[in-house]
Amino acid sequence: MSTSAQRRVLLAAPRGYCAGVDRAVIAVEKALEQYGAPIYVRKQIVHNKYVVQTLEKRGAIFVDETEEVPQGAIVVFSAHGVAPSVHDEAEAGKLATIDATCPLVTKVHKEARRFADEDYDILLIGHEGHEEVVGTMGEAPERIHLVDGAEDVANVEVRDESKLVWLSQTTLSVDETMETVGALKERFPLLVSPPSDDICYATQNRQVAVKQLAPEADLLIVVGSKNSSNSVRLVEVGLEYGAKAAHLVDFAEEIDPAWLEGVTTVGLTSGASVPEILVDGVLDLLAAHGFEDVRIVKTAEEHLIFSLPKELRRDLRAEAAGKL
Repeated sequence: MSTSAQRRVLLAAPRGYCAGVDRAVIAVEKALEQYGAPIYVRKQIVHNKYVVQTLEKRGAIFVDETEEVPQGAIVVFSAHGVAPSVHDEAEAGKLATIDATCPLVTKVHKEARRFADEDYDILLIGHEGHEEVVGTMGEAPERIHLVDGAEDVANVEVRDESKLVWLSQTTLSVDETMETVGALKERFPLLVSPPSDDICYATQNRQVAVKQLAPEADLLIVVGSKNSSNSVRLVEVGLEYGAKAAHLVDFAEEIDPAWLEGVTTVGLTSGASVPEILVDGVLDLLAAHGFEDVRIVKTAEEHLIFSLPKELRRDLRAEAAGKL
């Protein structure tokens, strides 16, 4: 094994929480403070095991479907967004709703509705079954066709090749999306691109940082959950851009010491739904194995902050006014 003096960690920046995740997690925390437990959350608020477990301990109850929420209770919709039918279900159950959908996902929903209203067929690039994809397709199910990668392009059938637009799941790999777009444009030369890039700024920034450190990494560790699309993509991007090995872990204790044998440089990053405390745990473990030299690889600055869901802002303002 290499000497400890040679061992180092290349720590990606930016990493971890994006503005949409931060907003969604705070929304559940504020709802618990404002209204008291239990607060119901449809699906995982964000795709991270630690975050979900922590909120459960504070009184959040996670359910798979709206019908599982007791009539009249409060339900929070996750950062990944929901279809209009879910809002209808909540109204039918007389549920008070807090919509924590990431504003960048909401933007894609609005684009889907607009293009559907203009009678376009919409090719949605994304992974089948992902909650964000399910929610977006629900905006115009009769107009949206899912394209799950470049290999799926041959299966696409549309009404009019001259009225065709593509949109995408926000958490995909930029390279993966552009490969699919390229294949679509070869088949449909008149395909229209959306007015703005749908790939989330945070997803792009985290991938760019990994691309920069990957060529030097004997091992890349990505902190994130297996159901986190953007975390899984970081592992794939790292391997594609030169990391000799890469692993996805939820917690430091999942790291196999055998992974570190013969390793000089460890690249470290985390998905957009991962709190920094989990990265700190990995740094502590690596330091215990002689990787005490930590160097930051910074490729972007992030300052974006999203306001809380309007339902929470309204009630928090009312409470503040009542105390004056």
